[in-house]
Amino acid sequence: MQNFICDIRDLAIKVIEKEATAVFKLREFIDQTFVETVEFIYRHADRVVVTGIGKSALIATKMVATFNSTGTPALFMHAADAIHGDLGMIQPSDVVICLSKSGDTAEVKVLVPLIKTMGNKIIAIVSNPDSYLARQADYTLLATVDAEACPNNLAPTTSTTTQLVMGDALAVCLLQRRGFSEHDFARVHPGGALGKKLYTRVSDIIDPTRAPSVHRDETIQKTIFTISANRLGATAVMDDTQKLCGIITDGDIRRMVERGGSFEQLSAKDLMNNNPKTVDINEMAINAFRQMEEKSITQLIVVKDNNYIGMIHIHDIMREGIV
Repeated sequence: MQNFICDIRDLAIKVIEKEATAVFKLREFIDQTFVETVEFIYRHADRVVVTGIGKSALIATKMVATFNSTGTPALFMHAADAIHGDLGMIQPSDVVICLSKSGDTAEVKVLVPLIKTMGNKIIAIVSNPDSYLARQADYTLLATVDAEACPNNLAPTTSTTTQLVMGDALAVCLLQRRGFSEHDFARVHPGGALGKKLYTRVSDIIDPTRAPSVHRDETIQKTIFTISANRLGATAVMDDTQKLCGIITDGDIRRMVERGGSFEQLSAKDLMNNNPKTVDINEMAINAFRQMEEKSITQLIVVKDNNYIGMIHIHDIMREGIV
């Protein structure tokens, strides 16, 4: 049993090493043709149609998803379905990316002439530089592999990994070429933690009905009651003009109790921190979270035009699933 486990581990490591070596070798194929391909897509293609057969078709669907999420409109066309009506999805201003390890499959040999007759440019991502697809394509990007990671050199493993990485390289270069920003990213990723992190602001989270405050001359007893009642772990302290002048946290209360002595004669101004940490109501929520982490605090005073609006707690942000 022990030898079997060792054999499995050795084989898994060999698979990873073979695929890593093949991916690293892709650097040799990032040449002037790659640069021209990126530039052509950027300047001339309204959309990218990605096609393939078998495992390459599965890689093509992932490539389409990556293009769409990074600013390059794309759609998937299965190479086998293309000749049964799906060619109709290709518009005159589209460019077609065709994935194939051998570049000589029957489906490719039928499909390529039809696309060329339609006048669309073809970009090949292929392992064999002497293949039919490589010779017929307008731009050929090599993803050459010496062997599959499969011990029988049959199951598409290394070849599909290199196709995937070459597709990522295209997508990221186009992203950079377009100046696709994090705000653009948020626009097409509104769901999940990623989207929330990029578009959620403090104003989306804060509850304006929970804005605890006391006057600077308020008693400590009533100050404690205000903190407890609002369950934010703190209260703002206001001056005679209703301007923010400080903050008192439950930590300040604990430290006061630990010091001992009577506090019946004390007021809020005797205990407050007169340099409260604030955040603008329009700030991104993730930045508010980072500020709390950096300062080792659990709440921030929220302001709008320098006026006290309320308070945001670190738990409010965490409940939104942003972090």
